[in-house]
Amino acid sequence: MAVWVGICGVAMNDIKKINFDSKDKFYNYLNLKLTGLICEEPDWLANLSNAAGVLWLLLEDINWAGFYLYKNEELILGPFQGRPACTHIKIGKGVCGTAAETKETQLIKNVHEFPGHIACDSASNSEIVVPIIKDDRLIGVLDIDSPVIGRFDEKDRKHLERFVAVIVRYVNFPECFV
Repeated sequence: MAVWVGICGVAMNDIKKINFDSKDKFYNYLNLKLTGLICEEPDWLANLSNAAGVLWLLLEDINWAGFYLYKNEELILGPFQGRPACTHIKIGKGVCGTAAETKETQLIKNVHEFPGHIACDSASNSEIVVPIIKDDRLIGVLDIDSPVIGRFDEKDRKHLERFVAVIVRYVNFPECFV
């Protein structure tokens, strides 16, 4: 049987859900798989698509994972996994727009308590949004939603910020985003 091997030696069918005894071990695995997927691939769109795909495959209790990219002074929907989503988000609006404006991760335990929350999927109850910053410039945000209230915590924040750091290190964003 032929096995397609990804760039840097990651076999695509080797990326599987594994039960770990800690979030730290889980996220180390996730970030290792992300690095293997994108470390030598030059295409930014393929890399963000695979990043969204690996989140969708491995994270438990989520209903949306993907990217919004900063373009023309707003956030534009990028690669994602989940239900169709809002296409344009103004800077400062909703959780994504707030993360973009403040350039700080937004960890929202209950989105229904967040003033101005934009509900693209009514099933979403919690959300984490990590800004993507390269050379002090906003590139976009990583957005992950969950139907579970309180799904994300400080460990998720720390490790998803590392996930974004891997993206910043390896993804060559086109000039329209930098």
